Amino acid sequence: MLAAFATAAAPVQKIGYAAPSTPGIGGAFVALILVLGLILGLAWLLKRMPGSGLGLRQNDQLRVVTTLAVGGKERLMVIEIGGEQLLIGVAAGGIHTLHRLPEPLPAQPAPQLPNFAELLAKRLRKET
Repeated sequence: MLAAFATAAAPVQKIGYAAPSTPGIGGAFVALILVLGLILGLAWLLKRMPGSGLGLRQNDQLRVVTTLAVGGKERLMVIEIGGEQLLIGVAAGGIHTLHRLPEPLPAQPAPQLPNFAELLAKRLRKET
């Protein structure tokens, strides 16, 4: 019984009294700026590193002229390398040169995309 009185007489401490307080809006803003700066810095660094193109950069020496899917994973491609066009076969097992074209294929005009505003207006008129 004496032990019960001893614990009751001890000062009551709140749970989590030693936990740090949450940062205010200023701290959150600074953290956000730091994270955005880190992302931009890494993007800049990745862009400047040699060999980091990852196939995303446009190449003037090699260009895909046309492609045709002939199976699930197989396709025929006409590529242009330095003014010469090659017909290649691309499959899961590898890439093989099938033919060298004696004269280049004519350039295909880029397909004209329809005007989005006109399509949207036509679609809205049709539904109402």
